[in-house]
Amino acid sequence: METSERPCIVPTGVATGEIRVSHRSPIRVYGTEKIRNELDSTTLIQACNMRNSPGVEGVVLTPDAHAGYGAPIGCVMGSPSHIYPGPVGVDVNCSMSLLQLNLPAEAIEEKPLRRALIKSITSRIPVGFARHAPNGRKISNELIERALVEGITDTICQEMNIPQEWICRCEDAVRTGHDGTTDSLGLRLERIKAQISQGKSSFKNYEVKIQQIGSYGGGNHFGECEIVRLTEAEKDAANDPEKPNVAKTFGLIDGNVAFLSHCGSRGFGNELARAQFTLLKNKFTEWGIPFPGNDPQLVYAPLGTPEADDYLDDMTLGANFATLNHLIINSLVLEAFQETIPGITGVLVYYISHNIARKEIIDGRTLWIHRKGATRAYPANHFSLKNTPFARTGHPILLPGNPQGGSAVMMALEGAKDSYYSINHGAGRAMGRKVAAKTLDQQEVDRDFVNADILVNCRNYPLDEAPKAYKDFNEVLRSVELAGLARSVARLNAKFVIKDSSRPDD
Repeated sequence: METSERPCIVPTGVATGEIRVSHRSPIRVYGTEKIRNELDSTTLIQACNMRNSPGVEGVVLTPDAHAGYGAPIGCVMGSPSHIYPGPVGVDVNCSMSLLQLNLPAEAIEEKPLRRALIKSITSRIPVGFARHAPNGRKISNELIERALVEGITDTICQEMNIPQEWICRCEDAVRTGHDGTTDSLGLRLERIKAQISQGKSSFKNYEVKIQQIGSYGGGNHFGECEIVRLTEAEKDAANDPEKPNVAKTFGLIDGNVAFLSHCGSRGFGNELARAQFTLLKNKFTEWGIPFPGNDPQLVYAPLGTPEADDYLDDMTLGANFATLNHLIINSLVLEAFQETIPGITGVLVYYISHNIARKEIIDGRTLWIHRKGATRAYPANHFSLKNTPFARTGHPILLPGNPQGGSAVMMALEGAKDSYYSINHGAGRAMGRKVAAKTLDQQEVDRDFVNADILVNCRNYPLDEAPKAYKDFNEVLRSVELAGLARSVARLNAKFVIKDSSRPDD
């Protein structure tokens, strides 16, 4: 759709709407009237371009949708026949994890203790462009590469000092290559390394990027110490013997400390994704194929082609990197708490991605579900959750809002079937980074954190990541609940935040 006009959203419910596209099923839009009205033209045009692209069967916009490269952040796309890098994004398998600690909230009220925790965590986990932390975990390239190929197995966990019981609390601990084997991943990785050594790859600084394992990076990635507050409905349900105890199943403890992490496959996944965009753009030019919507970021490959196979293998290598990254981060966070407050134990609530394409069964049909800034949402009794801890409840959904407005843990409802079993991945941006940096006041942003008694690891909180740069999280959650996609189980209230900063607060 090559137009500057804002596509029309036709309301279909209090928190749903649709964009009608000629000769195709409509794009489903989730959000209250306020959320829908705030969606900008670029986001809606990108969604229409996706819907009109070859092999695309359906497109969904979640309440946090905003413009991205090629495809909006906060979108879901289903295709039985094609793979699209754009609706996955360059931060392959960007994801969330939550660690629940057996530590009551009052134990960390004192600021000096929280400062000590920040120091202990940042001594183990690099942020921003930092390559190493003095107390970080040293892991050889060979062992990291094994995990990229094999996935997160019992053996990998044992060799990397990661609790093995965390494996069953990962969305996908072991992923395979395009042909369903790990052998294809091993061959693909060796090919990539050979191309790098021969100067035939655009991948930059492989040795540096692979050693970013166990780090947060920058941008919107963070670590956040939280206090868990179960919803009143969840507290009531926990006392009903006829209902599954969702909080207990998830491992949540009301009034206790937890730690929320947001990061992905770091520079390793980014390099793989950007190389794939370049390769596919060149193929389109070579073959004389027009870009969908005249957008070079909407390149694609039909499933079964060498191009699709290579993309799927690269995406999986990046996804395995992200999973390992999160598990190492959580084990280091637990170490830091144990060093500062001896005797602390921790349980991984869940690890879940929001930038990935997965082969899923929808209404008895196999589709590749692409989620970009969108989170999988399987409800109770979904066949894919059989033999997992979450078969009777649905899996935990981890949604970051902002440090001052809080974050959330949700569980999917049956209505999620209409959104390809997906919901938003967080609040979503209300301001672009440049606009936020130009318009928000640094002193006011920092003062708000002081007034909220939320400590940060930097002298000045990044303006482009300030809470006011994001959508109203309560309205986003309200949209999800009114649409019948999911319900809240708990809210998470921040006590300190670890973000990228070039000037640490000593």
